[in-house]
Amino acid sequence: MKLNYTPEEYSTKAKALFEQGYNCAQAVLLAFDDITGFDTKTAAALSSSFGGGMGRLREVCGAVSGMFMVSGIVRGYSDPKATTEKAEHYAFIQKLAADYKAENGSIICRELLDLPGAESPIPEERTADYYRRRPCGEYVARAALLLAKTLEADES
Repeated sequence: MKLNYTPEEYSTKAKALFEQGYNCAQAVLLAFDDITGFDTKTAAALSSSFGGGMGRLREVCGAVSGMFMVSGIVRGYSDPKATTEKAEHYAFIQKLAADYKAENGSIICRELLDLPGAESPIPEERTADYYRRRPCGEYVARAALLLAKTLEADES
């Protein structure tokens, strides 16, 4: 797949989207709108459940979920009997997860943020203090960068 931008541009775009108020999964998925073909409303709605580690359950990081959603659109399979394609796609997803974990220490939201498990479903207000305390913008940027670099390497 030919990328339209540099990995750094996808990374910057994802972080900017997060800073506009999109959750981690939305920011990553929306950053790749040029290759997914999703309009903003569809992509934002599709990924809206994955913020806060899946609805603030603090499970798989939303940025990681966003990477996986983009990967499914770009490299996924659609035939339920496509055993080889399924295995190849899962191998790609496992590599992305392993690479993200190697760089960040985990793919689990609560571990990345050193928080307890499920919290209130009410999201924190996005204030200057929120962005100062939370490294989520950096995790989003790293996820987009990793995905773009991995997709770019796939082209070669």
